[in-house]
Amino acid sequence: MVSVHGLIRSKEPELGRDPDTGGQVGYVLDLVHALANNTGVEKVDLLTRKVESPSISADYAADEEALSPNSRIVRLRCGPRRYIRKEALWPYLDEFVDRALQHFKAQDRLPDILHTHYADAGYIGLQLSNMLNIPQIHTGHSLGRVKLQYLLEGGMTETQIERRFRISRRIDVEEQVLDQAAMIIASTRQEADQQYGLYERTHPNRIKVIPPGMDLSRFHPPDREWRPSQAIHEEVDRFLTKPNKPMILTIARADRRKNLEGLVEAYGQSPELQDRSNLVIVAGNRDEISNLEESAAQILTNILLLIDKYALNGKVSMPKHHQPDEVPELFRLAAKRRGVFVNSAITEAFGLTLLEAAASGIPIIAPDDGGPIDIVRHCRNGLLVETLNPAALADALLAVVTAGPKWRQWARNGVAGVKNHYAWDAHVNKYLKEVRQVIRGSRKATRHRIELLHKPPLIHASRILALDIDNVLLGDSDGLRKLLEWMDEHRKGTMFAVATGRSLREALAVLRENNVPTPEVLISSVGSEIHYGPKILPDLGWATHIRYSWRREDTLIALKEVPGLEPQPMPNQGEFKISYNVTDSAIPPLDQVSNLLASRGLRANLIYSHGAFLDVLPIRASKGRAIRYLSYKWSVPLEKILVAGDSGNDEEMLEGRTLGVVVGNYSPELERLRGHHQIYFAKSSYALGVLEGIEHYHFCEARGCASNHPAEPQA
Repeated sequence: MVSVHGLIRSKEPELGRDPDTGGQVGYVLDLVHALANNTGVEKVDLLTRKVESPSISADYAADEEALSPNSRIVRLRCGPRRYIRKEALWPYLDEFVDRALQHFKAQDRLPDILHTHYADAGYIGLQLSNMLNIPQIHTGHSLGRVKLQYLLEGGMTETQIERRFRISRRIDVEEQVLDQAAMIIASTRQEADQQYGLYERTHPNRIKVIPPGMDLSRFHPPDREWRPSQAIHEEVDRFLTKPNKPMILTIARADRRKNLEGLVEAYGQSPELQDRSNLVIVAGNRDEISNLEESAAQILTNILLLIDKYALNGKVSMPKHHQPDEVPELFRLAAKRRGVFVNSAITEAFGLTLLEAAASGIPIIAPDDGGPIDIVRHCRNGLLVETLNPAALADALLAVVTAGPKWRQWARNGVAGVKNHYAWDAHVNKYLKEVRQVIRGSRKATRHRIELLHKPPLIHASRILALDIDNVLLGDSDGLRKLLEWMDEHRKGTMFAVATGRSLREALAVLRENNVPTPEVLISSVGSEIHYGPKILPDLGWATHIRYSWRREDTLIALKEVPGLEPQPMPNQGEFKISYNVTDSAIPPLDQVSNLLASRGLRANLIYSHGAFLDVLPIRASKGRAIRYLSYKWSVPLEKILVAGDSGNDEEMLEGRTLGVVVGNYSPELERLRGHHQIYFAKSSYALGVLEGIEHYHFCEARGCASNHPAEPQA
């Protein structure tokens, strides 16, 4: 399980602390517990973000937290140490991917399934699934296109929405997840058909409707002797003149979509409803409204203004504090007073609180849209209403609190309906049935991908052999044959990578022409792109990393002033690479070109090779930096990476703590590296020079890089 945002812990999760620590956190924790209790599941790990801050509990800084003998929370650092809202997490998600890979590498085995929750975890899951060949299951919880529609209808402009919510990136990721995930879990048929129907890359056959489960042990009707705790009594009743009247209860975040102001309007416009009932609004926890996030503070302020407008003092209670374990008591209090639970949201994808209310023996009022339609159909315990119509909402509330015998029937129906349709056991049984199909399909597909069978997953690599293509890997057919034989013999634990100035398409074509198997890693376009074979999957984290301070169009304009540069054809250009042929000896020294760019506030990495080519890359991009990125991402020490090159664009790759090999047919610009620590100048050329370097460094003779052939018995 991957659920990144919010604050997740096993004991007393702070649900309602903020907009990111709500229903999703509770749902994911319950799902983990339910799966761990099923005999068909060996182990469940929940990966989330590690947060270290004096303003929150130290629980969220623990690297691991046991949930049960076979389940745990694993926290990985991602971005700042402090707690930040989910919209601010997007720039740091690639760090989570990298740390997750390091975590998996330390485990005895890889998981059979990755189940991601919400779009941010979906982005993480896309990369982990592709790189580790593990099927991804995804639960959206809420969707960007639905939110965009709602915000536009609410009066926000697209610019405002983008600035605050980064909605375009979220929607783009959701499209990718829908296209690539093995299974999408929807809570209702309406979510599957209408909400996911807004997306262009939806595969309806991959969407499975599985109603969410719920923990029924905490929610049940009150018995005759039941009384509320003193804390609940003081928090709720101290605002009410006649506390024993039927109680209209709502529990929701102070979010505009929850339409809490509309509920108060409906109550305030109905004198009869005020006479027959009290309204209790539980909208998270607060000390002072002024300390809340701006949007939440505005909503609660508006509610107070409506209470004043309709003179509702003594009729409306808005408790400031409640603990998670007090929520069942709130439901029982409403049931004891023959009240009603109302979800007044504009739209509701599912509505977990509706199920909690039903299990507690309270009739419900809910939007005539989304998940509540299924809940009321299954449970037959209340009414659906157009919640944006205050008069209709007030009429429905009045009908329930004055229902008489019908109220008892609704209450009994709700308790029975939840047990029959929404218990966790029922959910997990349906879930695992679908998951087994996904696993079987994945294994069947893997059997047909022969390349995957004879290549180790990258996660198990302990060494990397990284070679330039032209004049290193290629150039001598006999040497290539011998090198490929060596690679086949030592493939266990060794990651094969190419690092080339060619574009990805050119690199793949020339490898195919020479019958070279697709490498596990392709570093192309002079280190400005990283892809993983055999599916040629882009490393999105590398693209994010090198995008820093890169202004391609401005750089192009500035370089027009440099004499002797002729742009190469379009196939040699890229998003992160500008390539030139050097046609004039009048070209100034590279440091002068760098100074020209710097004078325009531009930063770039200039790579001159073969005395004829100039590649201009982002300041963070190069073959060498790509190699070091792979070292970090896959936890392979630089001392266990052998790199071989022949020209200036290999220079940075060869320097440093890697095992450098300069083949015998090298270009003159590498002569200055002779004598450097850990750079070996081979006498042999092309692939034979690589083999000579392998022998020089005794590469792969250490433990963890054994031949596939059985070892000779020792004397």
